[in-house]
Amino acid sequence: MQRKYFDIANAPAPPLRAEPRHDRRRDAEGHVRGVEATSGGLIRATLGSAAAAGAILVLFWLPAEYGIDATGLGRAMGLTQMGEIKQQLYAEAAAEDAARAAAQAPAAAAAPLAADPQVLARLAAIERQVAAIAAVIGAEVGAAPAVPEPAAAALPAGATAPVASAPAPATTGQDAALWRDEVSYTLAPGEGIEIKLAMAEGARAAFAWTANGAVLNYDTHGEGGANRISYEQGRAVPEQTGELVPAFAGNHGWFWRNRTDAPVVLTLRTRGDYQAMRAP
Repeated sequence: MQRKYFDIANAPAPPLRAEPRHDRRRDAEGHVRGVEATSGGLIRATLGSAAAAGAILVLFWLPAEYGIDATGLGRAMGLTQMGEIKQQLYAEAAAEDAARAAAQAPAAAAAPLAADPQVLARLAAIERQVAAIAAVIGAEVGAAPAVPEPAAAALPAGATAPVASAPAPATTGQDAALWRDEVSYTLAPGEGIEIKLAMAEGARAAFAWTANGAVLNYDTHGEGGANRISYEQGRAVPEQTGELVPAFAGNHGWFWRNRTDAPVVLTLRTRGDYQAMRAP
């Protein structure tokens, strides 16, 4: 009886661990055959992709970007509120840009005044003298109606003086001596206003504004020539006090907008080293 020996050279190769053990269909050249593509299959795949993209567009993207919720699912997931906030911010930014663009003409006219160092030095000296006189005289200076006139008389021709479109609230003589300018405006819901101070680089101007019991959105910024800067922004702020120090010569100040449902009275008081107040 002849024994059969195992021939390792002719043994079948064991399958790899990650390789499936079922037989694959191969063509005559040994290539694995895939799924044959048909026109009907391509059309179905295209339609399925389009349907999935449309569902994502309607259910998620439109509510999150534009606040458009056709199914109600976006509001349930909080996406519609996100889109509404985005649209409100876009509208507010567009309105602020339009207001700033409208103020570019007077800003360009005031730039030569702010850039003259001799005029700025004289005005700063006059402002310091007025402050010293006010400190000595006290309340009597507040009763005089022409305290700011020396500074205004030194301005070159073409400069605009501070203008208030609404009468300011009544103040005592001591309060009038503390502030150089005070203006008040009533802002309707959604209305905005911009007030600027013509200042030299590094000058200092103290300010205090209040919404008189309400709240306002604000943007503290400045522009002069080709320069433009944003110092601070706030939402739903009742009041603010501080000191404005411009980074360059030009017009620096605030833009307020009333985002409440009722009229808001804005009151702004300023003093310090500035040539004039640019107000509506």
